[in-house]
Amino acid sequence: MKVLIVYNLPTDQNSADDLDVLAQVDAVKESLTELNHTVFEFGADLNLDQFKNEILKLKPDLVFNLVEALIGVEAYMHFVPQMLEKLNIPFTGGSSQSLFVTTDKVFTKKMFDQQKILTPKWFTSNNFPEGNSFPMPSIIKPISVDASVGLDDSSIIYDAKNMEEELKIRTEKYGECFVEEFIDGREFNISIIETVNGPLVLPIAEIRFENFPLDKAKIVNYDAKWNEDSFEYHNTVRHFDFEKEDEKLLGELKKITLEIWNKFELKGYVRVDYRVDEQNNIYALEINVNPCISPDSGFFAACEKYGWNYTKMVETILNSTN
Repeated sequence: MKVLIVYNLPTDQNSADDLDVLAQVDAVKESLTELNHTVFEFGADLNLDQFKNEILKLKPDLVFNLVEALIGVEAYMHFVPQMLEKLNIPFTGGSSQSLFVTTDKVFTKKMFDQQKILTPKWFTSNNFPEGNSFPMPSIIKPISVDASVGLDDSSIIYDAKNMEEELKIRTEKYGECFVEEFIDGREFNISIIETVNGPLVLPIAEIRFENFPLDKAKIVNYDAKWNEDSFEYHNTVRHFDFEKEDEKLLGELKKITLEIWNKFELKGYVRVDYRVDEQNNIYALEINVNPCISPDSGFFAACEKYGWNYTKMVETILNSTN
């Protein structure tokens, strides 16, 4: 089969999270070659006419979509699958609609509320609460940026008096942001993948904050994901092993993940992030359609825990195309 890997051209050669897509391209290409496919690559930007011409010239049987942004803007990532849908070219991962909806964290949270899926309270600059009525502490996040960009210890706001000014400052730096109630508890990442037998919830991962001082915010910030010299990188640890007392909680997390998959009409491969408070209330934070699948990613770690190697993961993604 003739497979075209399409990915976004990195915009910052000094940014680890921006360059990570190239590691994904290399790994996916190696697996596709191992599976005896003929592989081509295309680095996309906003010149969609060039992309369309390449598609029409190459006539691939399938496109392996690794686009995470265009010209550094993640809100544009649905443009490529939208064009592929119009051209009737099969492609991996989520539909253009699911990418459009879930890339906007506020839109996602509105849908969580509509679908009766528990999510932390939130607001934007357009519906700023009066007085000190919003739960504290809270956290400020960019609306359409992933990879923990814009998240650090100062993202946590403890005094409501500082909220409006901090929201303004972070919006100027990272684009439009929103405020979310901070759930001080456990953090879980749950990966789910489409198979010939339906959606498969992969082994559940908990991110544990080890050796964190009592006064340090327990969040997966930018350093935890990308700065190998940081305290957070070495002490924010993924675990797949749980105590027997967690069985009920894990069952509920799996149930909610499948509910989200169905209600959001998801396809391909997805990661859903959660926080769980001391009373075991489960809060859905966000949905990551087409999450990172580099060899050191959380998604592949879940596949590996399930018993798949990298090529088996790629083959499964390939077999669940749009």
